[in-house]
Order: sequence, then structure tokens, then C-alpha cells
Amino acid sequence: MKTYTTTPFVDGYVFLEGPRWHANRLWVSDIWAHRVYGITVDGRAEVAAEVPGRPSGLGFMPDGTPLIVSMTDRCVYKLIGGALKLHADLSSAVRADINDMVVSGNGRAYVGNMGYDLFAGAEPELAEISLIEPDGSHRIVADELEFPNGMAITNSGRTLVVAESFGEKLSAFDIAPDGSLSNRRVYAELPALVPDGICLDVAGNIWVAGASGGAFVQVDQSGAIIARIDTGDEAAIACQLGGVDGRTLYCLIFSGGIEDIINGNPGARIETVRVESAAAGSP
Repeated sequence: MKTYTTTPFVDGYVFLEGPRWHANRLWVSDIWAHRVYGITVDGRAEVAAEVPGRPSGLGFMPDGTPLIVSMTDRCVYKLIGGALKLHADLSSAVRADINDMVVSGNGRAYVGNMGYDLFAGAEPELAEISLIEPDGSHRIVADELEFPNGMAITNSGRTLVVAESFGEKLSAFDIAPDGSLSNRRVYAELPALVPDGICLDVAGNIWVAGASGGAFVQVDQSGAIIARIDTGDEAAIACQLGGVDGRTLYCLIFSGGIEDIINGNPGARIETVRVESAAAGSP
């Protein structure tokens, strides 16, 4: 197994999620600071949006328009001219805060939800994935998932892979021409890792952040772990390939607990490492 070591990039954030590489910037959501940032390759951060409902998943429409998940009001917004414009309201369709998102090449957005109120200590419940069409209409396309989290689209747009955090696995679905999901199956078993954010490389491998496993790992198409980045006692939250040639892996790391997050204590940072295979464009 190949091992990598990261180097510091930026720090001083509360809790970072949803990294996406777009227009020569790393876009990230600082959930409990209620902000979306665009960060340049030299670490300069600009506030792209203020999101009162707590931003999480990010994505981009085919024309480059940003989409932003707003967790607590369970809406997805377009960012147009620096202002948030409603794209889809999922509040009547799901019973818990929405979370991560992946957007396909044709503008369809897949959005997971938590299933229950994690931050209030509620009992775990299974959750769904919603599909939002480019016109904002939406429907449930998968259910009974154990905390669906990071997602990627692979196999030339024919397969969706989702991290089931509390199922300790990656699951895969076939994507039908109408965007529906079927043929659910286990893509990779990841015991004790608690997979969170994921991203895809051009070789078809998936980088996975292990929120409780103390590592980022790279999983090949057989489901085997082929590379690892240790984070020790700190949580690996999400990752994204980007940079000038797509071979910089941006690793979002958190040190702290739920109380630190809720209180807005800075505990998040980003570290980077150069890897062999470049970004494949998903998420």
C-alpha cells in the first residue's frame, strides 16, 4: 500500500465540508461559520456566499452557476450575482437536515440528508437521496441509507457512489437515463473508517475521508484500499482533487468535538499532498 504525507495549506476555520475545485479555486463550506469560501492556489480566501441555514454540499451547473446546500431550511440555492436564489426546496420531502451533494454533467443534483438530528443527539434513522432536476423539480431516488454523505459519479455517468458513514461502506447505484437510481450494491467495505467526503480520480479510484478512522484512503475499483494518509487522532472530513494539473489532493481535517463546532471554535484546516492520478471531475 502506498502512503502519503500532507503539508499545511490553510487553517483557522470552524468546520469545513463540501470541497470542490472550480475556476482555479477550491470552494469549501465552513458550515458553522455560515460561509462558502473560494480559496486560490496560494491560500487566499474570499467569501463567495453567506448562508444563514448552514452551507454544506457544493456543486456547479453546466453553465458554471454554483449550487449550495443550505442544511437547516433543507433548500438548495443557486448563487447568482453574489445572491442566493432558490433552486429547490426539499423541506416537505425529507425529515432531516440535508447535507452533501454531487452534480452530474447535465445539471442533475443528488442530495443526501442526515435522517435524524445528529447534533441534538437523536436516535439514528435511515435516510434518503433526493434527485433535483435542472429545473428545480425533485424526487426521492434512494432510501434506507445509513447516513448518506459524500458522493461521486463514475463509469461515464452511469454509476453513483455514496459514502454511508454509519454503514462503514461505499455503496453504488446504477444511474438510469432519467436520473433514477437502481441496483444498489456494496462498492467497498470500510470498517471503522466512517467514510465522509469522497472524490474520484481519472484511474477510477476513489479517495475517501474517514471521519473516525484517522485517515484518508484511496479505494480502487475492486473495493481494495491501495493508498493511505494518516491523520492520527484528528478527523478526516472530506477531500478533493484539484490544482493546476488536478493532482493536488486537498484534505479537510478537523480537531475537536461537536461542542466546539456548535460554539464556533476554529478547529478545521486544509492540508495538501501531490498524488499520482489527477481529478476526474466528480464531484
